[in-house]
Amino acid sequence: VLANLPCHVVWVDERDETFPPMDGIPPNVTLDASGIPEAAVDEAPANSYFLVMTHNHALDLELAERILKRGDFAFFGMIGSHTKKMLFERRLESRGLDPALISRMTCPIGVPGIVDKAPEMIAVSVAAQLLQKVEERAAHSYNPRSIRKPRDQTF
Repeated sequence: VLANLPCHVVWVDERDETFPPMDGIPPNVTLDASGIPEAAVDEAPANSYFLVMTHNHALDLELAERILKRGDFAFFGMIGSHTKKMLFERRLESRGLDPALISRMTCPIGVPGIVDKAPEMIAVSVAAQLLQKVEERAAHSYNPRSIRKPRDQTF
């Protein structure tokens, strides 16, 4: 869904079979088959938009802590439920993270009102949410004396 938008996507996954064939990779997508998302978090530029969508709650918690400790992200969203969010909030707070920082985590991800759990529906909903966040950020940083073309975003 993000392939035709002005952004750069770094897709980290240890499961090679999830990636499309190499000749089908859009130019704005970088594949990282290292399976080390922690390194991708550490190497991401400031003001990145992070999406955590693993099948491993322990890894999700580790990535959440790592992203939140950075503090310099534009957006951090994680797939899950409201119950998962509450559990993670408690665990992150017990690890010493500031509740104000934890509150910047968005979980579940996707625009409100779309309840269909089909992967395609989730993808569109999450992409729409990311676009909303990019637009909100652009509106807050608008300076009429310095109008510039928007830069590509890193997701």
